[in-house]
Amino acid sequence: MPIHKAPLLASQVAVSANLFEERMRPPLESGGRMPYPESRRVDQFDDYHGVRVADPYRWLEDLDSGETHAWIAAQNRVTAAFLASIPEREDIRSRLTELWNYERYGLPVKEGGRYFFVKNAGLQNQNVLYTMDDLDGPARILLDPNELSPDGTVALISFSVSPDGRLLAYGLASGGSDWQEWRVRDVDTGRDLPDHLRWVKFSQSAWTHDGAGFFYSRYDEPQEEVRRPPKWANFYQKLYYHRLGTAQSEDELIYHRPDDKEMGFLPSVTQDGRYLVIHVWKGTESENAVFYKDLAVPGSPVVELLSSFDASYNFSGSDGSVLWFLTDLDAPRGRVIAVDLRDPERERWREVLPEAEEALQSVSRVHRCLVGLYLEHAHTRVRMFDLEGNPLRDLDLPGLGTATGFAGKRDDPETFYCFTGYTTPATIFRYDADTGESRVFRQPRVDFDPLRFETRQVFVRSKDGTRVPMFITHRKGLKLDGTNPVYLYGYGGFNTSVTPTFGVTSLVWMEHGGVYAVANLRGGGEYGEEWHQAGSRLCKQNTFDDFIAAAEWLIVSGYTSAEKLAIAGFSNGGLLTAASMIQRPDLFGAVIIGVGVLDMLRFPRFTIGWGWVSDYGSPDNPDEFEVLYSYSPYHNLEPGTEYPPTLIITADHDDRVVPAHSFKFAAALQHAQGGEDPCLIRIETRAGHGSGKPVSKVIDEAADELSFLVKTLGLDR
Repeated sequence: MPIHKAPLLASQVAVSANLFEERMRPPLESGGRMPYPESRRVDQFDDYHGVRVADPYRWLEDLDSGETHAWIAAQNRVTAAFLASIPEREDIRSRLTELWNYERYGLPVKEGGRYFFVKNAGLQNQNVLYTMDDLDGPARILLDPNELSPDGTVALISFSVSPDGRLLAYGLASGGSDWQEWRVRDVDTGRDLPDHLRWVKFSQSAWTHDGAGFFYSRYDEPQEEVRRPPKWANFYQKLYYHRLGTAQSEDELIYHRPDDKEMGFLPSVTQDGRYLVIHVWKGTESENAVFYKDLAVPGSPVVELLSSFDASYNFSGSDGSVLWFLTDLDAPRGRVIAVDLRDPERERWREVLPEAEEALQSVSRVHRCLVGLYLEHAHTRVRMFDLEGNPLRDLDLPGLGTATGFAGKRDDPETFYCFTGYTTPATIFRYDADTGESRVFRQPRVDFDPLRFETRQVFVRSKDGTRVPMFITHRKGLKLDGTNPVYLYGYGGFNTSVTPTFGVTSLVWMEHGGVYAVANLRGGGEYGEEWHQAGSRLCKQNTFDDFIAAAEWLIVSGYTSAEKLAIAGFSNGGLLTAASMIQRPDLFGAVIIGVGVLDMLRFPRFTIGWGWVSDYGSPDNPDEFEVLYSYSPYHNLEPGTEYPPTLIITADHDDRVVPAHSFKFAAALQHAQGGEDPCLIRIETRAGHGSGKPVSKVIDEAADELSFLVKTLGLDR
């Protein structure tokens, strides 16, 4: 799975407000370097294919050591002092809080005639799960994670409802970790059953049709000495069936592969309850396998239906023994095929939806039609087909934006979808597949006027001539005089498409006269698998070239200047901004590097990092090592270079991109900085890679991020 998919301006890890309330002497304004804490350098060298590579801050990989803890505290004090000295910070936080205080809704799920959806009243730290028996009737709270921890760091990550709507299986995560604990709740009483499942990660649950239990995946319980996330790589996932009322130790092992430690399993059950369909993944590879089990036959084996890992196959629905898959086999932009389990040979496969000009992102069955979500230059088009693939209609969307949803039942024409854009808060619609009519189910009200802003899409020529799309949003009447502050966001990896999304932080930025730009870089999925591969492994430099070209276009076109141009990215996007800054330190006025992958030679050693080899390549491969080493941010800093102001953001509980990446890079950047601009790191406690982050911390972090940009870009107060 992707490292991180959210294309949000607000970064993904925050430092709690009380950390920044410490009174300290202010940082240097001019005339010298900032008072960075000492970062001890050691003589650590590794040999990669005959190349001697230094790693002077290896000791910062030990997250449990007292020296590392002292270093974290010292770095946070310096960062706290700098941010506390910015006069605009409290006003920015106040406006963010005001705008964030609006109702937000998730897509409803319908099971057993009941509806289930999450809602946030505005400033609640975590979304609350509701249920109701009728769309026009009252909703009641089924699960409120805000009651589970005083600091709001326990989050509802995933849930599934039994087919009769009586039972809820749900997974909670604490402190930003990817690890989840699953429980089962009675929907009528709101009380939990005794069932308790642990060591669940990268999983979903799938109920059997009788509601007696569900399938899920987990890892073996680790030994105590390797439970600290960076010390434990996640291998040998196993697929289990949990029968209600039994201990986890009694769960039935459905499938595992002791001969292949990288295999992971995502279960789903066909709507008729006949088949268990198993999506088999290896890290973030696009290619996957599909296995199945006939649940109508007691003791039936798991059958390897698609086992060659030659393409992506995403289960999209079924009709009896016929399964539909969205695949990029012989179709890099995606197509839909039908496979009959009674005669599954490839020559018997039937093409239902052929490859189109646009990339097909998802397909689902709703009643008597198939709903396809396509990307046309990185924004959504929704098209309806009958079950034979004949076009029925296109759905008119409210504008340039992103549509998601359309989960449905074979016997129910009702479905729901969400639409959002850069100035359109996520709105939930109910859609009738028989009539083709949509009506608003829930529409947020945010305290701003969207008519004051505009979004346009431009196309930029990259270094090799490739045409790269970019969205630009700002206040109407913007003057192209080269003086506007610009926030340029990018991701460019793991086949992840960055499409228009509403964000409070970007809105506050634009209210202050800023321009918000989002570049759709190679490595993403905006144009299908070919676009993805063009920014992966040996071709990764294309991603950085695309981003740099977007920055140059914004300057040449009169939007901004290098001094007023900020870049930001998170996770894989943190790699993007760090590498771009190192390659072109003259091009940017400020840089945000959030939870980034920054040591490209040691990333496979920690937690799920081995799974990113499919996108980055492996340092064990001589050719791929050469490319990785050529752009690895940690290894390419040049002492004496004047780097732009930089804010690095991470969290001590990030067990996806471990914080050692950010620790080592921050120490190396502070050592290399030849100018007087600040190079700071912000390290949160009780937070992780971003999932389930409390709203209070989101707001604090966004305020600090924008304040840093106001200060370092020299924006008018």
